[in-house]
Amino acid sequence: MTSTSGPAGASPPAVPLRGDGSPARLLVVDDEESLADLLVEALSFQGYEVTAARSGTEALTAVEGVRPDLVILDVNMPGLDGFAVADRMRASGDATPIIFLTARTAPDDLRDGFGSGGDDYLMKPFRLEELSLRVSAVLRRTIGREAAPSRGTDTVAVADLVLDLAAHQVTRDGKTIDLSPTEFRLLRYLAANAGRVVSKSELLKQVWGYDFETESSLAETYVFYLRRKLDKLGPRLIHTVRGVGYMLRPPQA
Repeated sequence: MTSTSGPAGASPPAVPLRGDGSPARLLVVDDEESLADLLVEALSFQGYEVTAARSGTEALTAVEGVRPDLVILDVNMPGLDGFAVADRMRASGDATPIIFLTARTAPDDLRDGFGSGGDDYLMKPFRLEELSLRVSAVLRRTIGREAAPSRGTDTVAVADLVLDLAAHQVTRDGKTIDLSPTEFRLLRYLAANAGRVVSKSELLKQVWGYDFETESSLAETYVFYLRRKLDKLGPRLIHTVRGVGYMLRPPQA
């Protein structure tokens, strides 16, 4: 495991800060040493506190010792792969945001990633600028902020779907639906805008905090798997408006 603070004498740009005012901590996990070193150097230069791990086992040790604010996690590692690392983190109650780096494109692979609680993913090869923007977007919504006070109702209901905003719980027809934090944010935004078409770019901005142009299929992938969870318990609620976006509405009689 290695750590660096970036090139001497460089003046890195401002980065999201922790509650105590220190730079956000990142953990880069990749068994490809040249790529890991490149990511550590580039992100450290920007001002992040970055640690690298070379294997899944080393990553789990680093998560406990470093307590990172975000994990950048390669999927394709020998032994304990990225999905297995994420599964173990979530099973232990660790909700640290995860951005997967993967060369896999099959739907089943993406499903495994979201099932492991990933917040985002980047397909290899990727641009450093794209990774940097996504890291910043994730951190802006997850660190250095106190929980916003509740305003108005603590529940949102659409047909038999009920979101408990305070408890971060979702039920449909009285049955609990297990959602990741990102899935919950996505469903909450769609429910708050029920009956209105929400574009993919709007979702990326409002749910993921992306205020930049990207070709990411993140919204489509998350909607696909969120829809699958909801549709198991009743008629379809999330509808695709081709070429425009998505709408959550009650089933039509």
